[in-house]
Amino acid sequence: MTRLQSVLDAIDTANAKDPNIEDGQPEALLYGSRMTQEANRLFPEASEAFQIAARGQHIERWVLKRADFPEGRAGYLKWRRELGIHHANRVSAIMSEAGYEEEDIIAAGTMLRKEGLKRNAEVQALEDIICFVFLKWYFAPFAAKHPEEKVLDIVVKTARKMSDAGRARVLAEFDLPAALAAAFQEPAA
Repeated sequence: MTRLQSVLDAIDTANAKDPNIEDGQPEALLYGSRMTQEANRLFPEASEAFQIAARGQHIERWVLKRADFPEGRAGYLKWRRELGIHHANRVSAIMSEAGYEEEDIIAAGTMLRKEGLKRNAEVQALEDIICFVFLKWYFAPFAAKHPEEKVLDIVVKTARKMSDAGRARVLAEFDLPAALAAAFQEPAA
């Protein structure tokens, strides 16, 4: 077994403990699989650190519950920051145990904490994959539960986080209603 495979397996083992179930599988395990699928499709030549960050994007996400943080935007952002730190720390420990060099461990942590979004190519590529996974598997259920204005707001925020190439790819791969497609036609901020 390769060092990369041992890390991916360790992430899967951790995520298999997710008590939340979707499509008969632990949610975090399913999400990691979807992230890897999109990473391999969109960035087949990606570094091992990138592949690990994609798989570990939601490692043990259930450990830090949104309800344990204050209501409102500030509480939400604090929760997201803490999740990024948790994901980075867990993946870093797994990579260290597998014998990865410090440079690769730091790179994966940087991606998982989303440090340098719009400035670091790997961080941006990971964000594009996150957005693709959301649009492909999670957007329709989200849209069905929320008013049109909130759906449009989320689509605009999603598009803003993506690279120009990612946004163009969304327009090419997804059949979006005109109002939602417009969000992806604007240049990235």
